[in-house]
Amino acid sequence: MIDWLKRADITKPPNPQIEPEIELNGASIPIALRRHRTAKRLTLRLAPDGSEVRITLPKWANGKDAIAFAHSRADWLAQQLAKVPARSAPGPGGTLQYRGETLAVEWDAAAPRRPKRTGDIVRIGGPQEGLDKRLQRWLEREALALFEDDMADYTAAAALGPVPVGLSRAQRRWGSCSDKDRIRINWRLVQAPDFVRRSVVAHEVAHLIHFDHSPAFHALLGDIYEDDISRADKWLKDKGRSLYASFG
Repeated sequence: MIDWLKRADITKPPNPQIEPEIELNGASIPIALRRHRTAKRLTLRLAPDGSEVRITLPKWANGKDAIAFAHSRADWLAQQLAKVPARSAPGPGGTLQYRGETLAVEWDAAAPRRPKRTGDIVRIGGPQEGLDKRLQRWLEREALALFEDDMADYTAAAALGPVPVGLSRAQRRWGSCSDKDRIRINWRLVQAPDFVRRSVVAHEVAHLIHFDHSPAFHALLGDIYEDDISRADKWLKDKGRSLYASFG
């Protein structure tokens, strides 16, 4: 992600008619502009799945200038796009990630449609069409059960009462806590190792008490999370995009 604050930092291309898309590694990628009322600077990032370039704008920023800024950072964006893993939906004989492990997908049309894990194999039946969707629904059910257990652990550690948790399908955020009534966690974290998933849940629980990233917030997170938070953060930074490789 790149932040930009000073308007003078932008170098405008000579063509004033700049299209809201950019050529990266031989592909035409759309540029999505999102204005945010509290934004104080422009931020530039690539969607985790590489589907678009995203720019968050303050109210005062000019859209054409923001697009020009993206074009001026084309080399950096191309480097980020090269890191995005190729999308490959799991199918018969393929694999999927579950809690940091690689499970083989074993398909038999005569078997039950609902996936069932046995050791390092996920067995699934029914028609081959829609198999990836059924596997995703299975992962989402597994994710919710794990998130609920994680929430119970961390709310108790923080001396809080029970707080509902729901699934998020966000393309950018791993977790969100907009108020004290509900936390949402990205379902894709069920594919990551347990210590990574649990770090995100602990992070959002800490926000129930400190809705910022103050020293008090980090102190509480360190108290309730049982592992090394910097290790989990590094895993998400280095490998987080891989969680978008198999499912849309």
